[in-house]
Amino acid sequence: MSEQDLRDERLKKLALLKAAGMEAYPAQAARDTSNADFLAQFVDRESSGRSCTLAGRVMSLRGQGGIIFGDLFDGTGRTQIVLQQNEMIDLRNQSLFDLFVNAVDVGDFIEATGVAFKTQRGQQSLKVAAWRMLAKSLLPMPTEHFGIKDEELRLRERYLDILLNPETRAMFERRARFWFEVRAFMITRGFLEVETPILETSPGGADARPFITHHNALDIDVYLRISAGELWQKKLLIAGFPKVFEIGRIFRNEGQSREHLQDYTQLESYEAFSDVEKGMQFVQELYRHIVKEVYGKYTFEINGHTVDFAEEWPVIDFGDLIKAKFGIDPLSCSEKDVIQAVRDAQIQVGEELNRPRAIDHLWKSLRKGISGPAFLVGIPTYLEPLAKRSSKNPDTVERLQVILAGSEMGKGYSELNDPQDQRARFEEQQKMRDAGDDEAQRLDEEYVRAMEYGMPPAFGFGVSERLFAFLENKPAHETQLFPLLRPKQ
Repeated sequence: MSEQDLRDERLKKLALLKAAGMEAYPAQAARDTSNADFLAQFVDRESSGRSCTLAGRVMSLRGQGGIIFGDLFDGTGRTQIVLQQNEMIDLRNQSLFDLFVNAVDVGDFIEATGVAFKTQRGQQSLKVAAWRMLAKSLLPMPTEHFGIKDEELRLRERYLDILLNPETRAMFERRARFWFEVRAFMITRGFLEVETPILETSPGGADARPFITHHNALDIDVYLRISAGELWQKKLLIAGFPKVFEIGRIFRNEGQSREHLQDYTQLESYEAFSDVEKGMQFVQELYRHIVKEVYGKYTFEINGHTVDFAEEWPVIDFGDLIKAKFGIDPLSCSEKDVIQAVRDAQIQVGEELNRPRAIDHLWKSLRKGISGPAFLVGIPTYLEPLAKRSSKNPDTVERLQVILAGSEMGKGYSELNDPQDQRARFEEQQKMRDAGDDEAQRLDEEYVRAMEYGMPPAFGFGVSERLFAFLENKPAHETQLFPLLRPKQ
């Protein structure tokens, strides 16, 4: 039968319910205990013989003649229900048993009232005396045994994937725990959680292409933010808050890949009077806390890499790696030389290259062989307009990146707090924008003005939900509840 034929059959069953005087979509449920509590208290309930009412979705039905077995799932657990024809009450001259047989399908939400008892096989069950429909399902679910095999359908109808696949359900429970533990880590260390604007007149804090929309009330174009409030949070340091963080959604109008999404959740934090050296210890403790509390282990297999978070994290230098692999110094090479190095390495690029973009492509090609976790340092100043220059080498910045399984998995730096240096770097970024680099940062006059009131030295750090995807060893879109897909129509 086609899906439409099956739907038509269920509509007929809906009519049967209405004819029997039973609501198909009542407003209230009479459930007085969850499946988890019912099973946990089963021995006491069985000995007392007291009645209770469970509710949930019918996940399976089996049996024939005068007895039916079913599984009821309410999100806390499953309970087997047993309906025996000679032990059920009637509804308006209508046998509740017969009505169940004729009107209930797998997928329906029902409530069932009865007593705890064990079957001959010892299965803890609810012997049903009465039942009531809570929500009649009109579309048939895939069978639990086979689930949803089509990849796109699994993502498009994620609610069924979660319902039918315990592994998917467990992953999203871990995702919730992941962010819970991040938040708990920050709060126990004295950070204040804040919320900063999502709509901005000037998107800042990252090199990325923003989404643009129109604000009707103010009649101006605005941007969805491309960072979790970086410039706003640093204004809060100026305001006198010593430690702030935000876990929020950010949006980047860029390409999709196994690792990259257009809208995702990110942690960003800022701590006054700290720096990149102190930040390394902070980041190690954060990551180790996450993996221990969420997964109960420190060692992971990710994209063909073995990663042990408990080991000491080595510090590796950006310039040394580039020189060793490609024979050029990223601090002193010309734009012509670095573009030629990209061509010689046969790296495929989909954009017009300048010096920063070419160096970035060389690095991304190189990092794939680094398992980590490790800290990458020594990044050229022209790649990072918001970080403080290194006192050891002003051509580099005090920035760290966490390298994990061949990718970048978190970034932090000693924040630039010299307003004149900040203006000069913003102006350099603006020149790149004017030359056609639409991912270069904009000159933010309001932020520079705020800095001129005085900003304390600070360490800032950010990491996105991509870390969770890597720990799960799955593509990023598979670890989102409802990833963006092109509509069918």
